[in-house]
Amino acid sequence: ACAALVLGGAAGLLALRKRRSFELQEQTGLQKLGQATAGVLSASILAMHGLMPPVAYGQELLLQTPPPKTAPAKPAIRLTPSELSTVQLFQRNTPSVVYITNLQSVMRADPISPGSLNLQRTEIPRGSGTGFVWDDSGHIVTNFHVIAGATDLTVTTMDQAIYRARLVGADPDKDVAVLQVTDKDAIQKFRPVKVGSCSNLMVGQRVFAIGNPFGLDHTLTQGIVSGLGRVINSPSDGRPISGVIQTDAVVNPGNSGGPLLDVNGRVIGINSAILDPTQTGSYSGVSFAIPIDTVKGVVGQLLSFGRVLKPVLGISVAPDSILQSLNEKGVLVLGCAPGSPAARAGLHPSLRDQETGRMMLGDIITKFDDEKVDAADDLYSALDRHRPGDEVTITVVRADGMEKPKFLPLKVVLGE
Repeated sequence: ACAALVLGGAAGLLALRKRRSFELQEQTGLQKLGQATAGVLSASILAMHGLMPPVAYGQELLLQTPPPKTAPAKPAIRLTPSELSTVQLFQRNTPSVVYITNLQSVMRADPISPGSLNLQRTEIPRGSGTGFVWDDSGHIVTNFHVIAGATDLTVTTMDQAIYRARLVGADPDKDVAVLQVTDKDAIQKFRPVKVGSCSNLMVGQRVFAIGNPFGLDHTLTQGIVSGLGRVINSPSDGRPISGVIQTDAVVNPGNSGGPLLDVNGRVIGINSAILDPTQTGSYSGVSFAIPIDTVKGVVGQLLSFGRVLKPVLGISVAPDSILQSLNEKGVLVLGCAPGSPAARAGLHPSLRDQETGRMMLGDIITKFDDEKVDAADDLYSALDRHRPGDEVTITVVRADGMEKPKFLPLKVVLGE
């Protein structure tokens, strides 16, 4: 009896479970049917309003969650051919341009014991400017006035890495200097510039300047060649620099020593000076660049000899104002160094009469080979086009106490 009771209870429990399972399946089916019906109705309503394509009755509708919202894609930047050319020029040449810091060592009192005699060596920035990579050996070209007076020099590349540099040589007369960075990592990053020529340069051509004005590294400005054949004076000794390029590209303090580029990205000059009528050091619309043809000659000699081999006559000359006051043109010879090329050629210096105290004018140089010499700048420019050892013909006007001065051609072998 007990066994029968247990079996009967188990059978009843099994039947109850089957009934509940059937009810659950029926309820789930009704829910699915309701969802499908609601979906079809919704789709039909949307289709009636043209918000989605029609759906056939009985077709299974898959309810999909909407894709997550994403930020709208940035519209592509459309550059004009001119803009694209400028952007590419800047990107190609930026690795070739460096920031130069001129450091000067000073001795200061020990801050721990200010009353003691102990002094500490401290480096302070004396100035800064720009330079550009010349070759694969780590040589960098800049202006002489950028590094003048420096005891140490540093070069900063476009990735803000700083390297020590040494001075290879300089020509103050042409305001050109060559540095060298010997760090192997730096040399691997350097990209030498493409050196061009300014022999066929024309007024109106577009030019670009890359530099570090006011310490703002790798700044690009552009303009045109606004003049050619200008003459500026070297900031170190006042000697004339001829053949200078005039541009209206914006140049400010810190641009000195940077490259002036043509539209093909070739260096045609070194940005060196601005016209500053206000004496405030600000750009006024006119800037000057030393022509690359002059720079190439200077850099070649500095890399070969460590200095520039300059031809000399061995004379001292009078200020132009003296002959101008006499309505005369040419260069008045004040003195000739003993044994100099000029002395060996027989040039006469100016002398003072011991009895009367009057000044007796020496020879006046009027021609250098076939070039006319009206002032000292003409003589210096003519010398720049020669080398030591060249033989030239100098024409002088000599009075020698005679009523009628005579013109004498003299052969001179230029010295160094």
